[in-house]
Amino acid sequence: MNKDTVSGKLDQVVGKLKENVGETVGNQKMANSGVADQIKGAAKETWGKTKDTAAEVNDSARIEAQRDRADLNQRTGDTAHNLREDITSTTQNIKNKINNKLDDTKHDHQRHT
Repeated sequence: MNKDTVSGKLDQVVGKLKENVGETVGNQKMANSGVADQIKGAAKETWGKTKDTAAEVNDSARIEAQRDRADLNQRTGDTAHNLREDITSTTQNIKNKINNKLDDTKHDHQRHT
């Protein structure tokens, strides 16, 4: 709760008291002023709640964005890791096939000589 919310609530209480006193003593100007204070207080309180809500939504959005970035970074890291694993595995398979072919070629050549 911020100062506008508190101040608005206080203005409403003071305005209600002023209205009641004005009606009790028959002072319409004071009663009307009390109503005006209540309206002003309600507007202030609403403005305070608006600011609080905006701050909460902003904080929540920031936290969610950070969480989304962390998730994206994790997924990106996982994908990069998997790609590296695939590349090294494929390279190893190709190397093994070439070595096997070379060994076969060497053995074929040795048999013919």
